Formats: sequence, structure tokens, C-alpha cells
Amino acid sequence: MLQMVFKAFTQTHVYERQVGLKEKGKSSIQCLECFEQNVYIGTRDATVQQLLLPACNDARPPREGRVRKLGSSSPVVQMGAIPLLNHLLILWDGSITALNMFSLEPVQAWRRVQHVSAFEVCDSSLTSQPPRVRVAASSSRKRPIRILAVGVDGWDVVKEVPLFQEVVGMAVDGDCLCVATSDKYLLCNVATGGTEELFPHNHSRQGAIVASMGCGEFLLNGPGSLGMFVMKTGVCQRPPLQWPDQVLAVAVCFPYILTLQSGALCVYSALDQQLKQTIVSLSGAKVLKSTSDGALVCTDRDVFMLRLVPFQEQIQWLVGQERMQEALTLLNGLQSFHPCDSHKELQKAVTCRAGFVLFHQEAFSDAADLFIKGEMDPREVIRLYPNMESWLCDDFECTYGDQDKMRCLHALWCDDTNMFHRYQAFLGDFLSAVRETAHGLLSRKEVDCALLRLYVEQGDTDSLEQLVVSPNACSLAHCVPLLEQKSRFFALGSLYFSHGLHMDAIKVWVQIADGILKDPSHSDVYGHIVRSLSQMKDKDTIWTFADWTLQRNQEIGVQMFTQRPQEDCLETQHILTLLRKYPLALVLYLEFLIEHLNVEERHHHTSLAMAYLTLILQQGEEMKSFREDARGKLQTLLWDSEFVDVTAVYERIKTTTLHLEKAIILGRTGEHLQALQLIVHHTGDPQLAEAYCHQVAQVQDSQSRKALLIDLLQIYLSSEELTSAAVDLLNNNPQALAAEVLHFLPESWSVGLVSQFLVGSLRDMFHQGRMMKVQKALAHAELLRHKVTWMQASRTKFSMVKGQVCIICQKDLAQSHFALNRYGEPMHSSCVDR
Repeated sequence: MLQMVFKAFTQTHVYERQVGLKEKGKSSIQCLECFEQNVYIGTRDATVQQLLLPACNDARPPREGRVRKLGSSSPVVQMGAIPLLNHLLILWDGSITALNMFSLEPVQAWRRVQHVSAFEVCDSSLTSQPPRVRVAASSSRKRPIRILAVGVDGWDVVKEVPLFQEVVGMAVDGDCLCVATSDKYLLCNVATGGTEELFPHNHSRQGAIVASMGCGEFLLNGPGSLGMFVMKTGVCQRPPLQWPDQVLAVAVCFPYILTLQSGALCVYSALDQQLKQTIVSLSGAKVLKSTSDGALVCTDRDVFMLRLVPFQEQIQWLVGQERMQEALTLLNGLQSFHPCDSHKELQKAVTCRAGFVLFHQEAFSDAADLFIKGEMDPREVIRLYPNMESWLCDDFECTYGDQDKMRCLHALWCDDTNMFHRYQAFLGDFLSAVRETAHGLLSRKEVDCALLRLYVEQGDTDSLEQLVVSPNACSLAHCVPLLEQKSRFFALGSLYFSHGLHMDAIKVWVQIADGILKDPSHSDVYGHIVRSLSQMKDKDTIWTFADWTLQRNQEIGVQMFTQRPQEDCLETQHILTLLRKYPLALVLYLEFLIEHLNVEERHHHTSLAMAYLTLILQQGEEMKSFREDARGKLQTLLWDSEFVDVTAVYERIKTTTLHLEKAIILGRTGEHLQALQLIVHHTGDPQLAEAYCHQVAQVQDSQSRKALLIDLLQIYLSSEELTSAAVDLLNNNPQALAAEVLHFLPESWSVGLVSQFLVGSLRDMFHQGRMMKVQKALAHAELLRHKVTWMQASRTKFSMVKGQVCIICQKDLAQSHFALNRYGEPMHSSCVDR
């Protein structure tokens, strides 16, 4: 099969110089120059020929323009156009002459620049009036390079760059000159005069080639047949070109580099340093000149135009040959060198096509990167998968149609399941990555539907749940039948919920919890229902399923009321009315109101106490743990809450065995003696009685505690059966029950029985006595400190005479106390703040 060849340039023969046999050698073409449609031909017999090229879309042949004979037989060595001045500089006979670019008439009053071997016209003009252009000229006699300021009527030397060798080639870019001497390459800074040596070479005079790449970069013919790229800073940012030996000339037409050698012209890319095209039909070519849209090549008699193939055609050809990397490299290079919106759109299209090539080669990671970089519509990928295309909207138009590739995926779906799963995994990763991008948002419905289908088919429960619980654009018409078919009922409920269909969502979940629908993908469906109800604003749905939720589990079910956002709470009275049927849930909700919301309504505090009593008085082993916990909470509530109606509570419990709770209520009414008797005689636990005294003391003061402990001691002493309790009480509270209780003790008690109490009391008395002495000593020291301060202040003497007046109000100082300002002048104390 014949391999197609890439073409960056097309060749056209534009001119053949007609000469007689006798003049054949004398009038051969020596150099070329071009500006727009004007081509200038310099010959060996000192003649300049103008050639007018037709426009690109004009089929007419070129026509000859004006001819200027320079006056001698010296060849024209070099030409350079200066459009700003309408000048054409001609180097012949060792000097530079200026002609008008259009009439080829010599410029009047423009003296010749003598002793020049080569010159380069700078791209930038000088900021001066009248306008002038810089020209770098190498001398045929002296070593320095002269920088000329060329104007309409003449020129001046503005700078000299000293060198120690003859210049055989040079190129200029701004203030930087790249110079080739007979054995090395140099960089010269025109502004500073500095010189930097690059590297040596061993080329002949013609082989020492220097060309400007633009943007501060130069191309040099280096050693070992290498084209070296060098920045004006002296560093290389591109790999070198490997080109043939004996290169005669080089031209730059970005991004291509053309090299001329004997019998052929080679085209290389500066972007990837690869040979792109070879033109062999240029026998005898010797001059190569770059133009704005290609290059000119000439032999002794013929001139050829190499026109650059439009970049879009080059890229389309590369894409058609599936040489995607080359196409992308070319596009990226063009975009960085010549930013253009049309290039951007073409770059996106080529990037996406390159992604498809990699996609079908199973290079999924690289393909995804190119799809994202090319901002591709994700529906272009979705449509390739079986059963997905029917889910796309009707107005979608495929840009990258490839039915053969679609059939390949259908075949994989049927024949190679493992490979097809890899393609599915790629689709999931790609759609997840682009879901929040601009193109993903434009086709959000198709993306979300495709992701849901993928997750269902792959059995990816976590990803499916994450998709359906978050805001999504899944089509219910497409997704609901699929979820029902695959028995993914929990995900179906989540999908309903995310679309605002709360009633339908809870119904599905309730059926799963009741075992009507089978879906093992979620273990705690009931807990999820409660959490959903707690965050829901749809009150109708909440009240519809509140009974079902509480009947299943009161402790968890009540969280649909207690875990709600505070700004979205339901009517409290409605909730309490519902919870009357559920004692445990009622207790938990009332606790939430009082402890978390700090509600101070008397009714709620009393209702909580009554609810505790309801739980405590219930029978059954299943409520045993709740009863014990509820009794402790009831006691705490009775002690701490000032909003409980203790009278109503006492009426409820007076016939029960809740003696400690009765005692607490009696204590709340001030009946402490009766409360202590109730605890001692009905509970039989001395520790409870003592704890009661300490609890009351926390609310009142230490004297109340002492009084209660004395009352408790007297109760104990009234019965011989409670003697051990009385001794324990004395031993536990020696500080509170000091010597004043000794007369209460029976005479029959031995000293040994109360020895621990006596020792503790005496120790406490001694401690308190010593502490009082320490406090007295500290107070005395503080008094002495104040006396010292007063004595120091009173040492100041002041003489008061009759008629002394206040410095502020000028009234007599008739009072015994007064103040002095910082100058020692007296004033009334009342005048200090004036």
C-alpha cells in the first residue's frame, strides 16, 4: 500500500530568466529579496530585476517589473528591503546602495556605505523623527560590526561592536547579534557592547550559517550536522535538528525550517525536530530566501515559490491519517507563536479527535485528559455505549460520528465482558470528572442518567447512593424503571427524595423496612428514614409517617423532632399531643425542650416529672433499664428545677413507694425534719439521709447543713437500732458536728465509741484557730503597709498663711483639707477636676 506523504509546502515555478548563450554565465541569479508581491532578483552582472507576483488566488503568471543596471559588472551580493522608508538596499561592489523599492531609482542624496561584506536589517525601527531603521553591517576591511541608523536621505554610524575575527555570517534580533566567524559562534549585545562565545565550528565560509527564529532565538549550523537552537541569553530550549551534511542555506518559516543542500530541499519542524517533507526537484538550487508565507528558491535562471499549505489543511490531513500527536504538536506551537481564536477552536476539535483515537486504543487516562482539554461534549462519548444513545435528548447532533467504533463497543458488550467493563469504568471516571464543568452542566441530565445506569450495571452501591442523594438532573422517566428492574429500591427512594418527592421516597423506604420490598444494599433503612424526616420541611409527610416511626422504636423515632434544625421546628403542642401515646418518646422530647432549648414553662417541667413517673411505675422487664434511669433523672429534676409543680407531683406519688422523691418534695416546701424522718424510717439507707443534708446545703448554706445534720443525729439517737448510723454520721462530719452536739449524746456511750469524732473535731478546731491567726497576721501586715504609705505622704510640709486663696477659683481656703497641684500650689479639693 502506497503511504501518503505529508506536505507542508507546495512548489510553484514563478520565473525563468531568459538570456542569450553568450550572457548565460554573466547574468545568473545571485540573490533574492521579497516584500509582499514584489520579488527582487539580483544578478551576477550588477542588475536588479523586479518581479510582480499575482495574489494567492490569482491564476495569472508573474510579470516582470522594472530593471535597474547598477553600472558595473560586479555581482549583486545581497539585498534588503526597508518598507518603512521605501528603500531597497543593494550590496554590490563592496558597498551598499539605496534604491526606491517600486521605481528602482537611486535615492538622491543617499551616499553609499563603503567597505561592507554583509548586512542585516533590524526588524525594529528607532524612535526618532524622521523615522530611521537600524542596519548591522560587517566590514570587509575592519573587524568591528557597524550599527547604522538608516533614514530616508542618508545614514549614520551609531554604534560599533568590536570583534577580533572576520564575520562570515550574522543574524539580528532586537539588540542581539548572533555572529559566525571562521571558527566559532558569538552573541553580541548591541546596547552594551558585550560579547559571549557560544561554541566552535569547523565549517567552510558558506557552511557557517546563522538564521533568526524570532522571539530572541537563533538557529546555527553546529558541529556534527546539528542545527542548534540558541536563545539570546545563550541557553538552548529546544533539542537540536539532525540535518544533512553540506547544508548550503537555511530559511525559517515558523514552525518549519527549510534547509537547502545539493539537489534537495528538506523541511523540518522546529516543534518536534522531525523531517516533514523532502523536495528533490530543485536541481542546481543555490539561494533560499524566506517570505511571509513560505520561501523563494532559485537556480542560476529559475525562481521557485514554496507556499505554505494552510495550517488547517495540514492539521486535517494529519488527523485523517490518525497522526494525532503531530497534529496537536503543530497546533500547540501555532497557538503559542500566533494566538488566534480560530486556532483555539481547531485545537479543541483535534484534541477531541486525538482523544477518540486513544480511547479506542484503550489508553483511557490519556484519552480522558484530551477530552477534558478539548472541552468535548460528554454526550459524544455517552452515545458510543450500548443502550445509552436512546437516553440522549432529541436535539443532540453528533460531531464526531463513527458508527464503526460504536459497533465495536456493541460487539465487546456481547463477546468480551471484561474488556467492556474497562470501557464502562472509563466512562464513569470521565463523566464524574466533567460533571461540574461548563460542558458537563450543559448536558447534566444525560451525564447523570448515564452515571446512574453505569453504577447500577456495575453494582457500585456507594457511588450510586452518592449520586442520587446529591442534587442531580436524573430523568425520572428513564431512571425509575431501571432502578425498579434492578431492585435498587433504596436508591429509588433517594432519587425521589432529591427531586422533592418526599412522600414517595418515604413510602418506598417504609416498604423496605417492613420487608415488602427486598433491597439488601442498605442495612439501616429505619435510621435513614428518621434522619430524613428530621431534615424535611414537608410537614404533611412528617405527620403521615410519625406514628409508624414511633411505633417501631420510640427512642430513635423521636429524633425526627429533636434533631431538626432550630429554625425549622414543628409546633410543640402538636408534638406533645402525638407523644402522649409513647411514654419514652415523650420523656426524651421533654428533656430536649428543657435541657437543650432551655424552656422554662412550668407546664413542660411538670409534664416531664409526670412522664418520668409514668415510666417508673410501668411494669415489665423490657422497661427496667429505662425505669432506673428515669428515677435518677426525676430526682435531679425535683432538686434543680424551680418550675416543677411539686404539689401536683406529690399528689401523684404520695401513695407509692417513692419515699426519696417524697422527701425531696417535702424539702422543697421546707419540711426538712419530716423529709429526714421519711428517708430514715422508710428507706433504711442512712447514706440517702446524709446525702439529702448535703444536697440541701448546696442550695442554702453551711449553717443549714449543720442544722439538718443535728436533726438527723437526733432522729438516729431516738432509736437504739440506729446507734451505728448515728456514730457513722458523727465520724463522717466532725467539722460540722463539733462540741455543741456532745450534750445530745447518751451518757452510756463510751469515749472509745466517739473517739474518732472527737479527734476529728479537735483537729478541725485547731486548724480553724491557726487559720484565723494567719488571717489576722496578714490583715495586720496590710494595715502596716497603709500606715507606711500615709506617713511617707504626710512628711511634706506646707505653710498656710492668712488670706491663702485657691489657685483655681481664687476663693479663700477655709477648710481643713485641701489639695496641691504639681507645682505645690493649693486648691480646693472640689476644684481638682476643673
